[in-house]
Amino acid sequence: MSDKKIATKAFLTGEWRNLVMMNFVVPEHVLKPHLPNAVELDAFDGKCYVSFVAFHFLDTKVKGIGFPFHKDFEEINLRFYVRYPSAEGVKRGVVFISELVPKPMIAWIAKLIYQEKYSYSPINSKIEQTNQRYLTFEWGKELEHELKVETAIQVKPISKGSKEEFIFEHYWGYTSLSAFRTGEYKVEHPRWNIYPVNNFSYKIDFGKLYGEDFSFLNEMQPDSLFVAEGSEIKVYERSILK
Repeated sequence: MSDKKIATKAFLTGEWRNLVMMNFVVPEHVLKPHLPNAVELDAFDGKCYVSFVAFHFLDTKVKGIGFPFHKDFEEINLRFYVRYPSAEGVKRGVVFISELVPKPMIAWIAKLIYQEKYSYSPINSKIEQTNQRYLTFEWGKELEHELKVETAIQVKPISKGSKEEFIFEHYWGYTSLSAFRTGEYKVEHPRWNIYPVNNFSYKIDFGKLYGEDFSFLNEMQPDSLFVAEGSEIKVYERSILK
């Protein structure tokens, strides 16, 4: 499979902030049905991960245009990690199982342009700071799902070769367009700093959110939880692998 010329124009710009990544070790057979053509599972220390992600998407612009009441919002998603052996070398990316946003138009645009699995859901969030930072996300029709995280105030750099580096340092998105066609898009941002996590709790029905294939996460303890400070980002136009 060869690469189509990679898009060089940023389609979407903004900021990703307060990125909470709650990570679970999962068997390969759970992820393989969701694997787009031509990409392979990526692993850290021989283990495959899914990450439950909650973050703030700020100052969002599509082709340089910001739409009123649609610039700042939360996103909730479930993703896993892949590799694509391109002609230029291995590209490390992510595949999304599901992405939730509290703006129906954002979900519609993302599905139209990238064919990602976006849906609408009410989402509330709150940030408080005293001697530490408190992040709270609530979502669902009745805000029945909840994630709370307490972190230190000062950030620190991500250590080279660490699990945090593996989780955060994937700069490509891959989407299954059909059994034989895979979409690819580049995400650009600087290397992030992270907040040391002091405590966290959650109330999530993974089966209700993501179907029976992922209901087993209800019985599992997370392997880890990381919080990144975030930065400005650029998401480039989609190309198709051939």
